[in-house]
Amino acid sequence: MPITAAVLISLSTNTYYLMVRYIILLFLVICSVQCFSSTGKWQSKTTGSSIACTVTEAKVPIKDYAGNYVTVVYLENLHIKKIGRNSNKQDVAWLLAQGFRVIELNYAGERHAASPTINADIIAINDSIAAGHFCGCKDCSHYQSYILFEGYRIARNAPYFKDDPTVYNTPEEYTSGDNLSMDVIYPANAAKAVPVILSFSYSNSYATYDPVKKELTDENKNQRLKEEYTLAAFNDSFLEGAPANGMAWAIADHPKYCPWAKGQPVNGRPDTYKSYETNPDAARKVRSAVRTLRAMGSKLGLSGKIGIFGFSRGSTAGSMAIGDRKVPDIENTGFNIGVSDKVQAAALGPGVFDYTQIYNASGDGDVNLEIRCPWAWGELNKNYALWQSMGSAYLVQSSATAPVIFFYNTDDDRYYQDQIAHFKAKLDSLHVPASTLVNYGKGHAVPQTSASLSRLYQFFRHYLKPPVVGK
Repeated sequence: MPITAAVLISLSTNTYYLMVRYIILLFLVICSVQCFSSTGKWQSKTTGSSIACTVTEAKVPIKDYAGNYVTVVYLENLHIKKIGRNSNKQDVAWLLAQGFRVIELNYAGERHAASPTINADIIAINDSIAAGHFCGCKDCSHYQSYILFEGYRIARNAPYFKDDPTVYNTPEEYTSGDNLSMDVIYPANAAKAVPVILSFSYSNSYATYDPVKKELTDENKNQRLKEEYTLAAFNDSFLEGAPANGMAWAIADHPKYCPWAKGQPVNGRPDTYKSYETNPDAARKVRSAVRTLRAMGSKLGLSGKIGIFGFSRGSTAGSMAIGDRKVPDIENTGFNIGVSDKVQAAALGPGVFDYTQIYNASGDGDVNLEIRCPWAWGELNKNYALWQSMGSAYLVQSSATAPVIFFYNTDDDRYYQDQIAHFKAKLDSLHVPASTLVNYGKGHAVPQTSASLSRLYQFFRHYLKPPVVGK
């Protein structure tokens, strides 16, 4: 049968569409195996100028419960010695392979890109992410985003304790305990082993019940870095700036695994535990976290030296790690039993360390404790030993306790000063090194100035012995 012109046209048309489909398919295949990047400029407070910014999307991105992208802001070509021996290209590729969106900020060796001046940019980055716009990105996670120095990687959501739902009893549908977790930020393929600073979040993670779906959800899990309650809310840059001082860092879920203003004993009054956590539950979790971090560190190239940084409710929690008293009900519970839970130093901000002291003055800011602690533990004068066992001061027994630097502002709630003064007096009596950093700012706040941050970093460098990274 002869080939007519119509047949030729039909064949030509079919070939054209097949080629178009092939090109589209090839494009989709290429897109599926490559990451997309965009470049621009970001105004750095540290350098006072615009620096190069590169945003790269992972080919298989991970997102938080709200659907926002889990993000790493990667600071590179800083004015410090790089401890991780991998190239930046290798470490960025590793982060992308984990599913992180990576935003690279290139400081091009600028001399101010070092501690403590780099902390100004850490604050600005967290504030921008919390506000919903950073380097053109409007959908970075508000509670699973991290600032990493070049050469550093992250072990994310590492479990450190299985929660007991009967301690705080909320919500009532929460009957099988979740794992409390931590994130560990460490130098990969490090030239030298580095110490690590551990902080317990002052944002609470907790189980959430959806009455419509009639099921527990993950909505409020892993909230330890929730910007609106932690880093951005208080311009807290200390942990994320630790690598500029030769140290790794870790952030753990707060031991009270329920909303801060909730919690009650079995058959107790609703919200008995408003504004405080109870023991031995909290101390068990803190000690288990230290043991878990030390066990993880042996595999991540960390030195084994651990410091504590605590602020507000995170200070109350972290302070339970410093004492040397051995309590079997605490030591023999949790993960990695047998691994040392000793810490080498602690910086503690305003917190509660001894509940027996809450009635020393009235109208000093701790009315929630004054009202509700008796609901949990009975009257103080009839149950003094029980009340005493609830605080971290009880866990301090001898000079083997870790050295401490306390920080606070005198215009903060007065009971914080009372708590610190009482705790420091006990440390002084036992000849435990204890110092203070006072009036570095205003109110309930963390240190933010170069002078106050330098003082804290110097304290940890003295006791944790990190490698020198300054140029």
